[in-house]
Amino acid sequence: MFPERIQEKIVPFPEVVSLRQKLQSEKIVFTNGCFDLVHVGHIQYLARARQLGDFLWLGLNSDISVRQLKGETRPIHTEEDRAILLAAFYFVDAVTIFSQNTPIELLSKVRPQLHVKGGDYIAEELPEYDIVVKNGGTVEVLPFLPGKSSTSVIERIQTLS
Repeated sequence: MFPERIQEKIVPFPEVVSLRQKLQSEKIVFTNGCFDLVHVGHIQYLARARQLGDFLWLGLNSDISVRQLKGETRPIHTEEDRAILLAAFYFVDAVTIFSQNTPIELLSKVRPQLHVKGGDYIAEELPEYDIVVKNGGTVEVLPFLPGKSSTSVIERIQTLS
């Protein structure tokens, strides 16, 4: 249904270690999130993250973990739809869905040189900080594009209803 190149970018959890081994000489940048309603802020963030390395690996929260993090009305799009949408971007090289509330288990397998988060986080306070550093990587926080968030899109839709 979708081009093979898009489908190939979606890496099932059991295949993560195999792909990681093939990328030994690449600088892997990893990020993660729900990406429920993709907007220009996401695009700017992901494109910027990709510029920081050779390979952008995106950990995508599963539907179950999105519900736990965002509430029963989310996600709006299924994990499969979100994975395809994100894999379609030329600057995203791999997408892996994970079911935990944090990407710690996935990060322990990907072992990126750089883990990027967006927003106003403090790198050292992220639950995944220790596993990234333990594996020789660094953590960087990129600023959000002001006024651009899934929550603000949802709020705008609700005011129009």
